[in-house]
Amino acid sequence: METLLRPLAVAGGALVATLALGWVVDRALRRVDARHPETPLWHLLRRCRIPFQVLLCALLLLGAFPAARVGHGHRDGIERALAVVLVASLTWLAVRVATAISESGFTRYASVSHDPARVRRVRTQVTLIQRVVFVVVAVVAAAVALMQFPAMRTAGTSVLASAGVIAAVAGIAAQSVLGNLFAGLQIAFGDMVRLGDTVVVEGQWGTIEEITLTYLVIRTWDERRVTMPVSYFTSRPFEDWTRGGAQLTGVVLFHLDHATPVEEMRSELHRVLKENATWDGRGWSLAVTDTTPTTIEVRALATAKDSGDVWTLRCTIREVMLDWLRREHPYALPRINTAPAPGHHPLDDTPTRHTRHDGCASRHDGGPRHDGVRDHDGVRDHAGGDRGPHDGEVRGPSHPRPAPSR
Repeated sequence: METLLRPLAVAGGALVATLALGWVVDRALRRVDARHPETPLWHLLRRCRIPFQVLLCALLLLGAFPAARVGHGHRDGIERALAVVLVASLTWLAVRVATAISESGFTRYASVSHDPARVRRVRTQVTLIQRVVFVVVAVVAAAVALMQFPAMRTAGTSVLASAGVIAAVAGIAAQSVLGNLFAGLQIAFGDMVRLGDTVVVEGQWGTIEEITLTYLVIRTWDERRVTMPVSYFTSRPFEDWTRGGAQLTGVVLFHLDHATPVEEMRSELHRVLKENATWDGRGWSLAVTDTTPTTIEVRALATAKDSGDVWTLRCTIREVMLDWLRREHPYALPRINTAPAPGHHPLDDTPTRHTRHDGCASRHDGGPRHDGVRDHDGVRDHAGGDRGPHDGEVRGPSHPRPAPSR
């Protein structure tokens, strides 16, 4: 009975001590956080409570393990399990503390910086550095945990002996993965793209939402997510609309008639821009940039502070100016002329053919008659006349004619 109660008492005591000490530390961090609301460090450190308690419990169990007097058949297995838990909890706590410190430092930097582009660059670098550190710490922790088992120690020794061959094979097999990894580091420290940048890639317009060591996530204007490898941005050209400043110039093209009053259109455009809040006032223009035999091309330019405003401004210019042209100058809108030339009648050149049948003139080709009435197979004319009682005679609805004598 003692062999069962003693281990339970040791485990229960370690658990109670862990919960009590964790509660005390959490209360202390909460008070410090209330006294210093200007920094998020203490609030972020409170997220380390669970890994701290797991680490503390593992330490207490390892320290009190001899007092439990566990049998020799289970002692080695329990010690190795506690050692693995200790390594895992220590790694977890180190990652949480590093995240809290880096996030606190970035928040303080972002609050005092007045350059959004520099803030995005620092955000990108901090994120990628965190990911690199996490990967390295996880690999080291996994190696330390596996080395607690004798079989893994033997395997590790053999792996180290053939490290050169394994490295060569792994390098060939993981060439694309390693290429993306180094491309991610190049993006982080080369400041090629940053979180929040507005880019155009493969015809997709969107914002950089996430950057990892191997891929980027672009959020498009219609809330889709496009995932692309980071090596794409180091090997192919792309458009970055926010690098060096977010200001943009919007272009609106109109195809209008040659009679368009360009000067009045220019004045109307200026009035529209002055009443629009998305125009930043840096510049505008309206000019005829091209001409064709039927239309002219009028280009309107206007500036805005970012890509979102320039899109809205372009749509507003297009809608308001077309409505103004439709109301004030409808002749300026492009037309397709379908009327015949003056003095020319389309029926003048239509060939006609007349034949005689039983002594009366009739039409066999559906063409126009001399009296302006068209027959269709001798049944009914266009005015609703019916076939007469004599030899294909056609009678109109208002001017009947007698049948010719035989």
